[in-house]
Amino acid sequence: MGRKQSYTESELLDLTKRLVLEHGYDGFHLKLLSQHLPGARSTIYQYYANKEEIVAACMKRVITSVIGKASAIDETDAMQALQELLGIYVEESELHQLLGDAHKINTNNSTAAGRDLEVVEQAHVTLKVQLSRLFQRAQQEKNLREDIPLPVLIGGFFNLINTPNMMNVPTPEWGKLLFQLWLGGARR
Repeated sequence: MGRKQSYTESELLDLTKRLVLEHGYDGFHLKLLSQHLPGARSTIYQYYANKEEIVAACMKRVITSVIGKASAIDETDAMQALQELLGIYVEESELHQLLGDAHKINTNNSTAAGRDLEVVEQAHVTLKVQLSRLFQRAQQEKNLREDIPLPVLIGGFFNLINTPNMMNVPTPEWGKLLFQLWLGGARR
């Protein structure tokens, strides 16, 4: 008699995320995943047909969560919205590492993976549009320097996400500190 299923799809995707971040897409495989699960390996196939499907679903889940949080931001005050957006990005700082391997997923092996990656790509575009809109408004309102090109401001903003939190400051506070640091060099 096989092992009983004792994990949810959500737990499966959480573990997939952790293992892909630890081992990279190339080092991740379903055998590795099953070694970390309490149930039978065959249970994975009740949710996903192959590696491509589960990794694409994991990527979609993470970016969908980010989109949900980002779209809930009140954009009335562009600077406050940028600070909140940075907080969201800091909270999900592993997103870019995770999505960096999306191009490796062979969608010929799975139409479901292809659909999930389309959602990921569209979400990425949505986030980029939101960020650009907020930066442009902040410049127009004279809250950000206009002599620094927008791509440079945005690039500096994104580099904050990977700043090591050596003091182990809680994530919301860490995001605010990073924003203050960034703003000190960008504010008029």
